[in-house]
Formats: sequence, structure tokens, C-alpha cells
Amino acid sequence: MNATTLGKRAATRELILDHAYEMARRDGLEGLSIGSLAADVGMSKSGLFAHFGSREELQLAVLETGQLRFLQHVKWPALKLPRGLARVRAIVTNWVKWAQEYQSGCVLLTAAGEYDGREGVLRNVVIKQQAGWRQEMCRAIGHAMENGELRGDTDPAQLAFEIYALMLGLHHDAALFGFDEARRHTLAGFARLIASYSPPSERSAAP
Repeated sequence: MNATTLGKRAATRELILDHAYEMARRDGLEGLSIGSLAADVGMSKSGLFAHFGSREELQLAVLETGQLRFLQHVKWPALKLPRGLARVRAIVTNWVKWAQEYQSGCVLLTAAGEYDGREGVLRNVVIKQQAGWRQEMCRAIGHAMENGELRGDTDPAQLAFEIYALMLGLHHDAALFGFDEARRHTLAGFARLIASYSPPSERSAAP
């Protein structure tokens, strides 16, 4: 297979994934239909299966795509900031922007709900992704502790859980009550959360 053929194959695969990702945002990973997807991209089912050997393989690829896009929007821009509280704040700010862009459907959150009570490869991947992101948050929180920007007795896993809970609330309320109100409540909650974990010197210095 020459380079031109490989390039076309890769481009076709990306096209399929783009359409599958949007379908999963709307209908969830379990709502992915090979027939509907093939018709959407103008291919036969057999042509689609040439790129993804099974529906599960396609679902896994969509999950991987969702994770990559999330990291591109939320984590990687925050890495440009110094380690510490500034990076934690940037992660949350970027996460809020992600929620605004994907308030009509986040594949990663939807997948967590779809597979929390199931067994199998998809559930295992969802758990691995979610656990990995929680570890990234704990790492950022740990750096803020090392800088003295958060109390030394802060439990990174607990704070990461509480931040994640705020983001879940943001996605939930944005869909029901509008994004602006949900964002206001989320950012106010995050500010109080960080203040509660700040060293006494930082609290007294706060305006």
C-alpha cells in the first residue's frame, strides 16, 4: 500500500470518526448505528467495516477521539502556565469553556452514564479514562500544595472529586436552565472551594 493510498485511508477514517463522534454526542455510544453512520458518510456498511472491524471497535475509537479532544481543549493549554494554582484555575476555566461548546452532549460524560452498570471492554476504557483524568487533576493540585498555595493537609483526591462534581453540575444545569446561569454558579462554587483549601495567610490576603 503506497503513501497516497495510506493517506486517503487515514482521511476516510477521520471522516468516519468525525461523523460518529457527532452521532455519539447526540445519541450516546450505544446509539451508534453502523447503517445510519454508513449512510451519513456515503459509504456501504462493508466499506465502513473495512476501517472499523466491529461496532465495538468504532465505539472505542470514538471514546479515544473524545478523550483526545478534551485534553486538547482543557489540559494542554493549561500546561502553558506555571505549575500550581494558576494551572488548576486554567484547567477549570478551560473545562467550563468545553462545557459551553459541548453542552448539547459530551461523549465522555454520556459514556460514564451508559457503562457505569455494565461489564466489558467499553466500561473498562471509560474507567481508565476517568481515573487518568482524576490523576491529572490530583497532580495539578499537588503542585499547588507544594507551592504553598493550598493547605498542606489538602487531600488532592477529595478536592479533585469536588471540582469534578461542580463540572457535573455545570453540564446538568446548562442543559436545563441555560449556560450563563450554570457557569455563574459553577465559578462561584469553585472560588469558595479554593478559598476553603487556602492557607490562612492566603485567606487573609484575599480581598
